[in-house]
Amino acid sequence: MVEITLGGIAGIVAALAFVALVIALIRPIAKLSGVVDQLADTVTRITEHTLPAIDEAAQTVRDANGQIARIDTITAAAARTAEDVSALTTLVSSTLAAPILAVRKGTNKVKSAFGK
Repeated sequence: MVEITLGGIAGIVAALAFVALVIALIRPIAKLSGVVDQLADTVTRITEHTLPAIDEAAQTVRDANGQIARIDTITAAAARTAEDVSALTTLVSSTLAAPILAVRKGTNKVKSAFGK
């Protein structure tokens, strides 16, 4: 016959307690598994919706950069045009102003000569 010792009984009680613990934890672990699965599905859906939005935002930034480059070209052309108009204005005013001033000066001299 097999002798049952106090240590053997303690071992059996510990084993039964462990089995009871495992049985008690089966349901919460199963629920936790379901939550983790839902979390994985949610992350997958978020990724599916986020990546196209990021791609679209990147395309928008590229388009905006292209528009800015065009605006820079237009602005540079407008600056050159303003410089050209200024130079033309200076040229015309100096070309026309000198003879007009000379005529005025001559007129003043004639007036002063006849006025005396």
